[in-house]
Amino acid sequence: MKKPELVVSCSTVAELKRLIEVGADAVIIGEARYGMRLPGEVKLDEMQEAVSWAHEQKAKVYVAVNNIFDNNALEGLYDYLAKLQEYGVDAIIFGDPAVLMNARSLPKPLALHWNAEMTSTNYATANYWAKQGATRVVLARELNMEQVLAFKEHAELAVEVQVHGITNIYHSKRELVKNYIEHQGNDAADQDRSIERGLFLIEHERRDQRYPVYEDSNGTHIMSSEDICMLENLPELMDGQIDSLKIEGLLKSSLYNETVVRSYRAVIDAYAADPEGYIFQQEWLDEIVKLQDPERELSYGFFYKEQVY
Repeated sequence: MKKPELVVSCSTVAELKRLIEVGADAVIIGEARYGMRLPGEVKLDEMQEAVSWAHEQKAKVYVAVNNIFDNNALEGLYDYLAKLQEYGVDAIIFGDPAVLMNARSLPKPLALHWNAEMTSTNYATANYWAKQGATRVVLARELNMEQVLAFKEHAELAVEVQVHGITNIYHSKRELVKNYIEHQGNDAADQDRSIERGLFLIEHERRDQRYPVYEDSNGTHIMSSEDICMLENLPELMDGQIDSLKIEGLLKSSLYNETVVRSYRAVIDAYAADPEGYIFQQEWLDEIVKLQDPERELSYGFFYKEQVY
């Protein structure tokens, strides 16, 4: 059985190296000017070393260029992509066609992973982007298992699915937290609204669920109250020939991410080696549960829910 790629987003070059050492096949990095919702910022001048080291370990490096671009943000985009190509980055992750159009002008092809967040919901649209040059689609997190497997069956490009971690449920370019603080009569300049502050929202009718919220240069981000965990159900995705399984490292410690990568690596290797004799080892999940925030439930996300749009 062909093993799917195990890819994880990471915050620093040091974490990149550690995650590859414990079993990641590929890592996702980027910087805030061009990428959104990254665990940390890896600047362009750090990427050459990171890519070189990763390639020595037979691992890949993908750079997130998934920002929502206004006219000002386009300035410098071509030069940024040219540098990524020069450094040997294995692919860039994009949602805006402006990124694709700039990539087409580069001296050599640059692999493109189309990730439009919640709008990558059908294979026909994904196949359109394949014809434009995309080599992979990152599926919307709202698809259930039946939809995911049908997507792969009809897709003309590689398919990536998130299998662990937090997901984004709302984004706005506006500074909503700042506006709320100022509406209360306080000075927002004195308030930390970054990802490190640990702000969250609570619904009136579901007070046991906390939705992390933070602001950065790209606007306001509200995240899910639960973490996806498909560790026990990976064989179903592997049987469906899903090409890449993603672990989201956002809002997690390096120790947590390393533990998650180890467990997913163990499941992938064990099932690929002997599908018929495979038995899930509870210790693989227990190691994650030990580090899981008790206020964040591990769930199957939307994989086993019927979605109505």
